[in-house]
Amino acid sequence: MRKQEIDFILGKMLDSYGNVSDLNITVGKPFQVESSGQLTGVALEPPFHKLTPFQTEIFALNLINQDRRLTETLIGEGSCDSSYELAGKARFRVNIFSQRGNYSIVLRKLETRIPTCEDLNLPEAFYKMAEEKNGIILVTGATGSGKSTSLAAVLDKINDTKSVHIVTLEDPVEFSHPHKKATFNQREMGNDFDTFANGLRAALRQAPKVILVGEMRDRETVEIGLSAAETGHLVVSTLHTVDAGQTINRILGMFTTEEETQIRIRLADTVRWIVCQRLLPKVGGGRVAAFEIMGSNLRIKDTILHGESEGKTFYEIIQASKAFGMVTFDDYIVELYQKGLITEDTARAYASNKGVVGRGIDSVKSTKGEATTELGKLSLDKDYGKPKPKWPPLK
Repeated sequence: MRKQEIDFILGKMLDSYGNVSDLNITVGKPFQVESSGQLTGVALEPPFHKLTPFQTEIFALNLINQDRRLTETLIGEGSCDSSYELAGKARFRVNIFSQRGNYSIVLRKLETRIPTCEDLNLPEAFYKMAEEKNGIILVTGATGSGKSTSLAAVLDKINDTKSVHIVTLEDPVEFSHPHKKATFNQREMGNDFDTFANGLRAALRQAPKVILVGEMRDRETVEIGLSAAETGHLVVSTLHTVDAGQTINRILGMFTTEEETQIRIRLADTVRWIVCQRLLPKVGGGRVAAFEIMGSNLRIKDTILHGESEGKTFYEIIQASKAFGMVTFDDYIVELYQKGLITEDTARAYASNKGVVGRGIDSVKSTKGEATTELGKLSLDKDYGKPKPKWPPLK
């Protein structure tokens, strides 16, 4: 299979459906694309009803393109990350991995146009993030939830408004930022540095004002990131967590019990914003983002320092801090339901606290004059209390 054939297949997969985000190549399945969160097979000529181990391996080797480092990583660690460009159409973040002795491939489509906060209809808090001078901003969520896209929009806002040096450390580079007011240096793992920790350590000697770290993967990267934030840099990064409280606990879990107190102090001093993001099925097709946003105030800092307790959880503090631009997932989900962007079933399914979302939905229905319960379908038992007829005994 030559590069021209690879490009032809990738092009057909991209054009097969609208809103394609991922291409999936797995043994025993046809070529598949993920469109609006659903995996769907792609019809090709000649047809590939079930890919063979040989076909996926050849496809993988062509994507690696004789890169010795990637080949060694794939054989030694069982997976490798790279990037691939389909000339004139798209760029991809590629992950090749082994499973049960065969190779599978997932290609994430990377947007070529830099999204803006206005394009994505991001909450006001994202505009405030672009104004921060130092500290740490974390955007968290599951794989494919739009973390990198949201961060790209924040960096684009900084690029529009500030004459600063921005260094990005990515795996791979997802959005290619042009030089506007800011000066960008974008470094890719594997080509420009070997680990996020080493890349971040080197970045501190490159006089940046803003540092993007693709992912806080380990203790060493977090530790250097904290040091960078403490010395006047603005550090923005991602983590795979589901809410703000879990994000703090995940970072603490990277350190020993003896170090916990010191790390709590450093986090309280440096964390500016934690944004957790999920993509929900949208009415009419596509997906819409839901956010949990936690900023920094005295109550948040105190809870980071001393931990959560009864009546003083991150969730409760965020709920009470709406005036400061904070919002819980549940309140945001109710807002999306109120705007008609998601269904009631979707709102309840994605809720963190189903009771809160349930009450919010009832409030929206009540405002619209809709029934909030099915009590109206009940009727009185008119025979209640009356003597029951006596049936003759069975013979």
